[in-house]
Amino acid sequence: MKLNLSEHRHLILLQYILFISVILYFGSSLFVPLSFGLLISCILYPVCAWLEKHKLSRMGAILVSIVVLTILFTAIVYLLVTQVLSFFQELPGLKSRLTDAEQQISVWLSNNFNMEREKQLQWLDKTINDSGASAMSVISGMISASAVGAVYFILIPIYAVLILYYRHKWMEVLYRIFPAEGRERIRELVELSIQSYYNFIKGMALVYLIVGILNSAGLFLLGIPHAFLFGFVASILTFIPYVGILVASLLPISMAWITYNSIWYPLGVIAIFAFVQYLEANLIFPLAVSSRLKINALATIVSIFAGAIIWGISGMILFIPFLGILKLVSDRTPSLKTLSVVLGDETN
Repeated sequence: MKLNLSEHRHLILLQYILFISVILYFGSSLFVPLSFGLLISCILYPVCAWLEKHKLSRMGAILVSIVVLTILFTAIVYLLVTQVLSFFQELPGLKSRLTDAEQQISVWLSNNFNMEREKQLQWLDKTINDSGASAMSVISGMISASAVGAVYFILIPIYAVLILYYRHKWMEVLYRIFPAEGRERIRELVELSIQSYYNFIKGMALVYLIVGILNSAGLFLLGIPHAFLFGFVASILTFIPYVGILVASLLPISMAWITYNSIWYPLGVIAIFAFVQYLEANLIFPLAVSSRLKINALATIVSIFAGAIIWGISGMILFIPFLGILKLVSDRTPSLKTLSVVLGDETN
């Protein structure tokens, strides 16, 4: 049976998707830092262009932008690391609280399920042994990830510098790859993509900052230890729709219960996060991100999980902005209108 033209095109598209996915999966060591470098160059390009207009050389403008971004990133990481170290310093105290909580749970199990203390200890020993093996696996993975991260920390700025420095050469490559589109059309799409993504990132950074401050303030007023750490981790994880805030709330909820041994404090943490999320969705995000790229939740979640499958955590971070750029280009390309409909929010 012969395929019609539409079915033939869809089959070719699926083959392209599969082929590209395989290349990205096996070439992750090359494409992940290169992709981060590309996104950073998109963020820094307007800054570099502004500095160059003010009589700074191209390489000078690039180096100034990279240094400022590196200092800002290092400061954020330093603040989070100090909070994590402070959290670990309190582990002995938390251990005693966990012991008290374990005794209360043991009494509750004995009274309600007639589970003998000996059986509870056997189950607990088995759980600890299994957790220990899992912990060693996690620690090994963290060490490996730290080594890779150190390499990326060196490669990504280098890639960003080279992409920015040779940007005219990359534009010439695009002209040759897509000659039918015309130079002006390609330049317009690239400049619009960079400017829109730059504005989007600025808005999102402001959203994360405001949400982190509100989360931290609420947890601090509630008396939850390490409010700054929990508040900003929850803010950062909101980039994962629905799932991120649920995962981020587990640790402060557990901390609230261990610290105060009362159900009202965990409920207070839930109430704070729910209220801040409501403000973020209905007030903070619309005001801070004036030119956001509207992508429906299904496409966002699919891109996050696809990124996780192909590139792990890096893919979860990278695939969302790439999807946003793809949506922006498809909105302004007649041949990609179907893709624009698939990715677009129903409110568009």
